[in-house]
Amino acid sequence: MTAAQETPVPAHGPGRVLREDRVDYTPTAHSVVLSRHRAARLVLQWGHAGLAGDAALVVSELATNALLHGAIRGRLFRVHLTLTVSALRIAVSDPRGERLPCLREPDAEDCYGRGLQIVARLADDWGVEPRTVGKTVWAELAVR
Repeated sequence: MTAAQETPVPAHGPGRVLREDRVDYTPTAHSVVLSRHRAARLVLQWGHAGLAGDAALVVSELATNALLHGAIRGRLFRVHLTLTVSALRIAVSDPRGERLPCLREPDAEDCYGRGLQIVARLADDWGVEPRTVGKTVWAELAVR
């Protein structure tokens, strides 16, 4: 885990950033646990207890996908939380841009393949953005 920051960022308008946190993690299972706990704690601290559980689950699923499908030896993945007046945006970036996620319907006996379904059901919106190196998978939870 490297370079954590929690910064209130001044801006104007309905999409203005109120809080932001960005941490780079080593691609290990323990990092998924750390990122999940950090997200829950921050969302609670930011005053949105009702979103903390969903945020932790979304971070866990997206970080797990980054670990399983986006990891490259020696490269980190990033978890970036952004709170605006209207939404909590969770973005997880990894170095493998050629491996894009897709929503699929796993068979009942499949052990894997449900993570993006969980994200799609919890989030008000989600998607994938290409990066110069890699990709970012993001989800937004509406702030009510």
